[in-house]
Amino acid sequence: MTREQIFQVIRTHLADELEVDPETISESTRFREDLDADSLDLYTLVQELEDSYGVRISDEQATKIKTVGQAVEFVLAVSGGEPHASASASAAPDAE
Repeated sequence: MTREQIFQVIRTHLADELEVDPETISESTRFREDLDADSLDLYTLVQELEDSYGVRISDEQATKIKTVGQAVEFVLAVSGGEPHASASASAAPDAE
C-alpha cells in the first residue's frame, strides 16, 4: 500500500471511531490533544492497524506514536513500505 492509502485507512477509522469530520484529520493531527482520543480509542486504533496490516505493535511502540503521520510511518516501516524521511516514532519491528 502507498503512504496515501495507509493515511486514508487510518483517517477513515479515526473519523468513524471518534465521530469527527475526516477532513479535519491530517498527518500532523495528534491523537490525544487534537482528537481527544482516550486510552480505549488508541487501543482500538492499534488493534485495527494490527488486524488490517498483519503487524504487531508493542505497548512501548504504541506509546511513541503520537500523531497520525507517525502511525502511517510505523505501518510503512513494518509492512515493508518505504517510510518518509521524517519518521519520528520508533518504527522498527519488535526486537525480541
